[in-house]
Amino acid sequence: MTKPAFNLTWHALSAHREALGEQHLNEIFAADPARAARMQLEACGVFLDYSKNRVTDETLTLLFGLAREAGLAEHTTAMFEGARINTTEARSVLHTALRRPAGASLGVEGHDVMADVVAVRERIRRFSEQVRVGSWLGYTGRPITDVVNIGIGGSDLGPLMVCEALQAFAHPGLRMHFVSNVDGVQIDDVLKKVNPQTTLFIVASKTFTTQETLTNAHTARSWLIGHAGSDAAVARHFVAVSTNAEAVSAFGIDTDNMFGFWDWVGGRYSLWSAIGLPIVLQIGADAFDRLLAGAHAMDEHFRTAPLEQNLPVIMALLGIWNIDFLDAPTQVIAPYHQRLHRLPAYLQQLDMESNGKSVKLDGSPVRCHTSPVIWGEPGINGQHAYFQMLHQGTRFAPIDFIGVLDHPAHLDHHHRVAFANMVAQAEALMRGKSAPEVEAEMRAAGLAEERIRALIPHRVFPGNRPSNMLLLERLDPFGLGALIALYEHRTFVQGVVWGVNSFDQWGVELGKQLAARVLEDLGATSDSNPHDASTAALIERYRQHARAGDPAR
Repeated sequence: MTKPAFNLTWHALSAHREALGEQHLNEIFAADPARAARMQLEACGVFLDYSKNRVTDETLTLLFGLAREAGLAEHTTAMFEGARINTTEARSVLHTALRRPAGASLGVEGHDVMADVVAVRERIRRFSEQVRVGSWLGYTGRPITDVVNIGIGGSDLGPLMVCEALQAFAHPGLRMHFVSNVDGVQIDDVLKKVNPQTTLFIVASKTFTTQETLTNAHTARSWLIGHAGSDAAVARHFVAVSTNAEAVSAFGIDTDNMFGFWDWVGGRYSLWSAIGLPIVLQIGADAFDRLLAGAHAMDEHFRTAPLEQNLPVIMALLGIWNIDFLDAPTQVIAPYHQRLHRLPAYLQQLDMESNGKSVKLDGSPVRCHTSPVIWGEPGINGQHAYFQMLHQGTRFAPIDFIGVLDHPAHLDHHHRVAFANMVAQAEALMRGKSAPEVEAEMRAAGLAEERIRALIPHRVFPGNRPSNMLLLERLDPFGLGALIALYEHRTFVQGVVWGVNSFDQWGVELGKQLAARVLEDLGATSDSNPHDASTAALIERYRQHARAGDPAR
């Protein structure tokens, strides 16, 4: 695929790519011993070594030129100042405002949005403190012991990921649960674990109409009323994160316990808003403020640092190089800390919902590859699973290795083993192992010549597989906030260069529309909506099973 002809830097990069050919990273490092020191950068407690990417100084110079040609500085200013850069929905994009400290101001179209942000933040602080100290009581007068967040997408992935990552800072008397799947199994499993007298439900839906979320919320409501014997209990056990006061009140939630946010907060950028209520309940308002502070520090770094010393910009441009010039179809996220095990799933939504677009802001085709497929699991497990493909597969996948330097003293040996594996995997993916090396290794082990010849092709590693190494000083609220904001801005930069709107998600709408029609027909005796033959047959199969009854019951 090609970039539009007017983008001269893109064409220069294409020519540069041809000139580089398949030059191996081993050769690049051998020719440039100072490379590693030159291609390291640290900001806001996040360290990046990007020297194991298949780039040269010339590559980087061209990539920075690409960002300038795309007008990155102007787009960045527009975002931070509240311009309506989400043009298809005519909205500002101000998740960065959610991270600004109290006392700051930001005028957007004649209104100080920071006054609204601080007001909601203070309401959340007061409410969370009541729950955490045990003064918020359930319908029998007992304090809360379990919190169940009911949401989906950004209303689930962000809070869940952060709560998992910051378990070390969790309130010892509160257990957090997250429900997003509408299949009934997840909500059923959670309700079996919790006590109706001591459980608080958070229903997170901006419009309070999200089908999956409301289905689960009504199941939880019925469960509570069934135990309490009165719908009056709902007001003591349900709160809402929403903007639809009428629907929240009709559900039975006191609107004094409704926490709002604004149309300039996109779902996948919303954990910093009232959507982060479960985070505040778990770690406390002060620690949540440190999460915001880490993200704000990265905001300021991104906004002010020169491109050549800018962490999000460098990561974004390296990603574009890998995707569009080295033809990498996917991007792996490999955290080497168990608490970050939900980070890959969170980044899937952040990246693929933001930049999984095929048209530019003006509606014309992008004519280049945009978001890669984001995937991954904790790296240690991955070494015994998907790393086989990374080392010897037919398609290469760039990798972000993510490690944490600080660790409990009693886990020193465990940490050293994990860290050694992470660094070794990055080295192995870069270096590979040549046929002469394999042959010498097997000969030294005493293998027969015939066996050596047979095994050489299977034990060769091509190497030359690019990776980034990201290190946090420690996994605390500040460091996690900075890391998340780093990836947010990386996604934004790529969207600017590709010319797409990173802040809408029209691609999720068609499935929702058709699901409503299918749901209607599943409960009927015949279809009232037109379907293709395959879909109609699947609907009829469901109806037949429902009429016959489930034999497993």
